[in-house]
Amino acid sequence: MEINLAGLLPEALLIDLPEIDAQHEEIFRRIESLKATCFGSGPVSFAEFESLLDYLKYHFASEERIANAVGLDFAGHATAHRDNLQALQKAFAGVRNGARDVHSFLRYAEYWFERHIAVEDRPFAASVRNCRAGFGDAQQSANSS
Repeated sequence: MEINLAGLLPEALLIDLPEIDAQHEEIFRRIESLKATCFGSGPVSFAEFESLLDYLKYHFASEERIANAVGLDFAGHATAHRDNLQALQKAFAGVRNGARDVHSFLRYAEYWFERHIAVEDRPFAASVRNCRAGFGDAQQSANSS
């Protein structure tokens, strides 16, 4: 049985930064793929969980790069990323040592990620768009001088 994992990012969680929306889609795809494996008959691969955590690090670095490119203060958002990644790594360590099951980890990761997009990434994206618009206005003023 093949599972279609395309288009998993709910429209309500689109933040209108195409690079970041694509990464959010990929994170949802990875979580759903892990759920399908865990609920299926296949063995759980800790490497796939580690890959998800590594991709989150990449995603967080992408957001930081975008913020730096537009001159946006990213310190608070970076702290949220660091704290959340540490919490996810701690939860995964619980899976590895048998204190937590994979299903609870995946529910936690999915809930955290949806909340992060809605509460932290949405305002971040609005700030990026505002900075880009201000930069465009400033550059247009400089070009007309």
